[in-house]
Amino acid sequence: MKYLITISLLFTLLIPKQSLAYNEFWGPTGHRVVGEIAEKHLSRKAKRKINKLLKNQSLAFVSTYADEIKSDKKYNKFYSWHYINMPFEESYETAIKNPEGDLVTGINTCISVIKDENSSNSDKAFYLKLLIHLVGDLHQPMHVGLKEDKGGNDIKVQWHYKDSNLHRVWDSDMIEEFNMSYDELADNAELLNKTDIKKLQEGSVVDWVNETHELAKLVYKSAELNENLRYRYSYNNFTTVRKQLQIAGIRLVKVLNDLF
Repeated sequence: MKYLITISLLFTLLIPKQSLAYNEFWGPTGHRVVGEIAEKHLSRKAKRKINKLLKNQSLAFVSTYADEIKSDKKYNKFYSWHYINMPFEESYETAIKNPEGDLVTGINTCISVIKDENSSNSDKAFYLKLLIHLVGDLHQPMHVGLKEDKGGNDIKVQWHYKDSNLHRVWDSDMIEEFNMSYDELADNAELLNKTDIKKLQEGSVVDWVNETHELAKLVYKSAELNENLRYRYSYNNFTTVRKQLQIAGIRLVKVLNDLF
């Protein structure tokens, strides 16, 4: 037992400080739902080019890559790309920007590298994986939350009597409690016609950020500090989670079809 405790402490010390401060994102299932939905709507041309870059790995498979590389310090510079901190009264255009970058600058950089004819295929593949992930993150409301509570990470709650936080509840707790695989969730997304899809794809990345920010304001009001969230919370909010995952997939495919 003494050795286990020592190993645990060493592991904690080795984790980058920033990861301890802000370590939650759409869980793997959520990101794979986004990738799977996008894959269903790829144009033939885009699918062919993407398959070549990703060596036939699916969008769902690579959608978690940007989280997986967080364990390697050489990728620390991409950390701030996963979120944006904005006061409630601000929009992205008026808010103070993170000098280390954010979701908008991250997505735009990925697009620029992929479009650059001088970029190597390995670089294009790397930034494509990041792009797939970041468009998903953009639609998780707490990724466009407040700086003072680290996007809800410091708002401690319980999830079915277990310690959690508001960010994690929206990232993964509700999704995992629903107990469906990513492809089952994608297959059961709302049926949309071409007009619905076109409407969802309107606007810019900044417009989408501001839209998610408005939703974040509602999420902050949805729970009290230390509240025990259970079935009623899922009943009231899981439809919104599913909707955001679908919107992210529909918008991701717009970005990808335009790129390729």
